[in-house]
Amino acid sequence: MVGKLQSVMVCSPRTAGWDNPARLARWKELGFLHAPDFAVAQSQHEQLCRILEEAGAKVIPMAASSSLTLDAVYAHDASLPTDFGVILMNPGKANRLSEATGQREFLAARGIRILNPVTGPGNSEAGDIVWLGPRTLLVGHGYRTNPAGIAQIRDLLKPHGVEVLTAPLPYGPGPSACLHLMSLISLLDENTALVDLPWLAVETVELLKSRAYRCIEIEYSERDSLACNVLSLGEKRLVAIETNTKTNARLRSAGFEVFPFPGSEICINGSGGPTCLTRPLLRG
Repeated sequence: MVGKLQSVMVCSPRTAGWDNPARLARWKELGFLHAPDFAVAQSQHEQLCRILEEAGAKVIPMAASSSLTLDAVYAHDASLPTDFGVILMNPGKANRLSEATGQREFLAARGIRILNPVTGPGNSEAGDIVWLGPRTLLVGHGYRTNPAGIAQIRDLLKPHGVEVLTAPLPYGPGPSACLHLMSLISLLDENTALVDLPWLAVETVELLKSRAYRCIEIEYSERDSLACNVLSLGEKRLVAIETNTKTNARLRSAGFEVFPFPGSEICINGSGGPTCLTRPLLRG
């Protein structure tokens, strides 16, 4: 999750239909803070894509589909790339089920191997999944990823020697909110993590310490503006939301180069930061 980003899949607001009145009308039902402003969101997404391209990554846009909803811009959640193929998720949020189907077609057309998908009664979203190493996967158990989904991921990866560990997630603001494991942990490099420490379970913190991770705490006044959601570009470079000035300053003090972008509309409104907006396909 922290190697040099080489190729990444994205879904723009235009592709997800943020300029479609019928889709926009569902904003409250989908948990957005207010009715999205398409023009602002599209501009912010384009700024993110420029940062990714200037960092050396190939940015691959998804195709539009009538089955997508506003949430499709958060392309990270519907699939999990591994060294052995991609595992398609079975999202715990019902309107997102079609995203995995769309990503299957997108990936298959590019010759990317696809493993068996997670299926009901299992639910899983990749926002709950963190690679602690090439053979260790940490999966959050919360509202979007359940024990049946975790068991299926474990069964799929066990033949490849991957250990799947479970991280319990807090109740937080309740089932209607989007609280992923990656809302609380962002890996910055091979031994550094940005964390929302008070919201992590004790066993998760102890696991990070046992693996010698250095933990940088976010500025807690920036929690609601998604300070913990930071994307590693590799080589100690990070993408972060520009509003989170105090957390970003801590990251710079820790030796990281931070590329901020305005995520007020594309990120904070829909509770999805720069990691959520990107589905890395290849890192080096």
